[in-house]
Amino acid sequence: MTAAEPGTTPEQPLDLLGVGIGPANLSLAALAHPLPDLTTACFERRPAFHWHPGLLIDGTTLQVPFLADLVTLVDPTSEWSFLNYLRHTERLFPFYFAERFHSPRAEYDAYCRWVSERLPGLRFRHEVDAVRWNPEPAVFEVDVTGPDDEGAADTRVYARHLAIGIGTAPHVPEPLRSLARVATSPVVHSADYLDHRERLLAAEHVTVVGSGQSGAEIFLDLLRHRPPGRERLHWLARTPAFAPMEYSKLGLEHFTPDYTRYFHALPEPVRDQLVARQWQLHKAIDHDTLAAIHDELYRRSVGGGWPDAVLTPGVAVRTAGRVGTTRIELHLDHAEQGERSRLVTDAVVLATGYRERPLAPLLAALDPRRDAAGRPVVDARYRLALAPEITGTVFVQNAERHTHGVGAPDLGLIAHRSATILNTLTGEERYPLPERSAFTTFGLRRDTGERRGPREPRVPAQLKGASLRSF
Repeated sequence: MTAAEPGTTPEQPLDLLGVGIGPANLSLAALAHPLPDLTTACFERRPAFHWHPGLLIDGTTLQVPFLADLVTLVDPTSEWSFLNYLRHTERLFPFYFAERFHSPRAEYDAYCRWVSERLPGLRFRHEVDAVRWNPEPAVFEVDVTGPDDEGAADTRVYARHLAIGIGTAPHVPEPLRSLARVATSPVVHSADYLDHRERLLAAEHVTVVGSGQSGAEIFLDLLRHRPPGRERLHWLARTPAFAPMEYSKLGLEHFTPDYTRYFHALPEPVRDQLVARQWQLHKAIDHDTLAAIHDELYRRSVGGGWPDAVLTPGVAVRTAGRVGTTRIELHLDHAEQGERSRLVTDAVVLATGYRERPLAPLLAALDPRRDAAGRPVVDARYRLALAPEITGTVFVQNAERHTHGVGAPDLGLIAHRSATILNTLTGEERYPLPERSAFTTFGLRRDTGERRGPREPRVPAQLKGASLRSF
């Protein structure tokens, strides 16, 4: 940043500084771009945008329609839409004839990278190290480490408000952490699958652990590329079944702003119970992937034999250790049978999901308020609860599942969340948002949370004075 740029002095701060450039903050930056009175910048420690590069397996698609891009669901006219990306890359007609509603996963990554390379105010290879509040000019002081070759090794940036979008990190279960830490270990997380794919395909026996979409896609990819009759694959899951995703149209209404408002207004213990029970809404497997796995297994049984693949749900890995120098022994518990067993394998792929990166290390100096479980308190408009003397706002993105429900990480809600943040930040309805987004009425009343306006909730006229029997 040069001395003339906003953010270089406390007297000329940025209006909004984003930490992290994943899809969430990229959406926020794209929707902020046409607002001329708003100065923004986002910082990211990685050298460029990449969206789950280790899982861009050939043939995999998004589990949301292409309309769930960075902007379309709140501004279909935006220059940063997926359709505009197709137009600029001269692929709009091929997309039209392909009749795709769900885009290839690699194409979503390419689209986001196209936006990130053209959108101003995005600074890669810049890591945010610390955040403090300076009460005298009423701004956040943000310490940033940039690349030495740009002469910006240590920089301080000033901003009135922050948007934290640092995303999630791969989760490795405790029994396997010591093995996964060793670079040469045959234990890898699914996030790094493609980097290790050739080694996994060459392994004598491979075990996939995890019952979600990533586990299913990796198992299918390994199955398709191993010799018939010599597949030598295990697929283990803690869930009681390799369950299909809840993908009915009314079921999908759990990923609407209506449900988010309803969920946020519930008591904290109720929210925690709901998130645990709703795993099939977001942690299960796409129907087409399950069908493809069964089709591949069936095809390999046509000659009269069974493929050498074992699929076992209801199993937990209790402990794990090395056998010799190259093999892994997994100690397994089967909850329903109450039995224990051992499995020796040559490689393990952990499709065990992701966890939100903790905000505490970055925001320690701000000391945000916490709930009974030690998690940050986040209001309906995605603002952290801070001490009253901090008059700036810290918004969070994809760190609020405990307060906003299973839709928090969903790509279909990122544009709505970004618009909510910008409306709140500017105090105006820069992006009009729908009063209602679901046919389902969650709860016995609809006024269970904050509505679309930047300041106060608005109740639809047709609901004012309505009695319960009206529904």
